[in-house]
Amino acid sequence: MTGAEPKVTLDLALGSGLTGEEYDRIIRRLGREPTFTELGLFSALWSEHCAYKHSRIFLRGLPTAGPAVLQGPGENAGIVDLGGDLALAFKIESHNHPSFIEPFQGAATGVGGILRDIFTMGARPIAVLDSLRFGPAQDPRSRRLIEGVVSGISWYGNCFGVPNLGGEVGFAPEYAGNPIVNAMAVGLVSKTRIFRARADGPGNPVFYVGAKTGRDGIHGATMASATFDEGAEERRPTVQVGDPFTEKLLLEACLEAMETGAVLGIQDMGAAGLACACSEMPARASTGMEVELSWVPQRETGMTPYEIMLSESQERMLLVAARGREEEVRRVFAKWELDAVQIGQVTDDGTLRVRMNGAVDAEVPVKALTDEAPVYDKPTVRDAGDAPGLFWHRLEGLGIPAVRSAGGHQQPRDAGVGRGHPAHQGHGQSRRRHHRLQRALRLSRPAGGRGHGGGRGGQEPGGVGRPSPGPDRLPQLRLARAARDPVAVQGSRSGHRRGLPRPRYPGGGRQCLLLQ
Repeated sequence: MTGAEPKVTLDLALGSGLTGEEYDRIIRRLGREPTFTELGLFSALWSEHCAYKHSRIFLRGLPTAGPAVLQGPGENAGIVDLGGDLALAFKIESHNHPSFIEPFQGAATGVGGILRDIFTMGARPIAVLDSLRFGPAQDPRSRRLIEGVVSGISWYGNCFGVPNLGGEVGFAPEYAGNPIVNAMAVGLVSKTRIFRARADGPGNPVFYVGAKTGRDGIHGATMASATFDEGAEERRPTVQVGDPFTEKLLLEACLEAMETGAVLGIQDMGAAGLACACSEMPARASTGMEVELSWVPQRETGMTPYEIMLSESQERMLLVAARGREEEVRRVFAKWELDAVQIGQVTDDGTLRVRMNGAVDAEVPVKALTDEAPVYDKPTVRDAGDAPGLFWHRLEGLGIPAVRSAGGHQQPRDAGVGRGHPAHQGHGQSRRRHHRLQRALRLSRPAGGRGHGGGRGGQEPGGVGRPSPGPDRLPQLRLARAARDPVAVQGSRSGHRRGLPRPRYPGGGRQCLLLQ
């Protein structure tokens, strides 16, 4: 432990977002007081953002299994069967707090994060959608948030090269102090080439790949779990800074490395950075991991173990390679001019061991950081009716430079970038053709539910749509019969809708994937 690290106390634990009871629990589990770096690991991994300790009890009640579900919760993204050898990886994630603090980078890195979650599964991203909620549009602060968020989303997707096929937005006073910024990404993957975030095989090398580590985003996961007050905007240093051009290189390098067969497991270093990836990957495989932080590529000098482990610098991955095939991994990432450095190895003792220049700085059972995180069941009260003042708008006539109409919400985002093209694009939804696959996806992303601002709202006289349909409205993922939704499945070699073949799936009938 370095001399610069403070002594761990209860007050320091409380300031890190832990409760007094949780701090006592950590001491009992370790049999001693934690080091400063260990306290940082627990504060990040036990945050709501990483552990879902207050919401897990509700999430467990959601349906997660079905004949088409190939990967449910617990991985970087979900995967559903599209028939034949094809599957769809998808991820929906919010970046609310970062977008409130720093609208442009907060929203941009939200898009970057879900794109990485898609290609860590071995899938190539094909589309992005978003669902946004702001305070009253006449409020100058809301206008600043709208301009920053829309610009950030469009900038990252356009530079990365993935089309944004749709978006929708709503306004209500309840969102004035904290907007809702939901982003969704989807990608195509072969069912025989799905990768998972596991650290299998003791002795296998652990590689750090991608951009270098800096001090941006430290405490990002803890910040995203906190309740905001009037001083929230002062937390700007906890917001990550994105680089979509580096992420594009990282995408191609990761997919190429996966093709070699040298990659056994891979995880995005998103929330909680190295701390999360080095804990969750071995926990899933019932193994351990040892890392040497002095080997981590860094773009700032004098970084402490605490800072390196908790940095949320973007465009980074942690991967486990097959022993003896290290040079194949290095060669691929060197081709794309990205770092690929072995920083550790998989162990068999179930412990995360963090070293700095050979000295142990943290030594914690991985299960203590992940599976043993606290879960709370607190009293709840269901409000009756919809959020007051919640209405839907197409943004017409707002006079906001970045958002001038329903189309203006989408126009800054390039719906034609990347492979394929949208067969149809409308308010909140789109159908995405893929040229070579003779099938199409219909994508829609309403915010859902009272707490997120409702379902799809159609335009009505006066520019106001229908209010939220109530608290039981949740985003759904299902396979829809083409007979019920004849425009959802279309052949893709031609730009014309009529007369095109519709794909047949195992079990008979014409089906399509409907995200709504």
